[in-house]
Amino acid sequence: MIIYFKTKKLQKTCSKKNETIKKHGPKMARKIHQRLMELKAATCLEDISKVPPPRCHSLSGNRKGQLSVDLEQPYRLLFIPADDPIPLMEDGGLDWAMVKKIEIIDIVDTH
Repeated sequence: MIIYFKTKKLQKTCSKKNETIKKHGPKMARKIHQRLMELKAATCLEDISKVPPPRCHSLSGNRKGQLSVDLEQPYRLLFIPADDPIPLMEDGGLDWAMVKKIEIIDIVDTH
């Protein structure tokens, strides 16, 4: 998949190993880079496992429209589909097989 970042600061934090370690520590940095490699290697969002790890799933409530993959508990890598238009199925749900671009928006504890 093609990966974009919401901000240049987030891109720098996620792309440069030293920056990731500085901000999140070595264990979390390894997990962030692992998840980014998995996402980049996938052809589409459907290729990412919905069971742990990485447990890719849609969020709800005030985060509706966002998706996440697990990092170190309780943190998650949050992203949104970046395809234009966003691929939807007939029932209005996200067509995971057609999502080929994502935008990383945050690394947070969503609980």
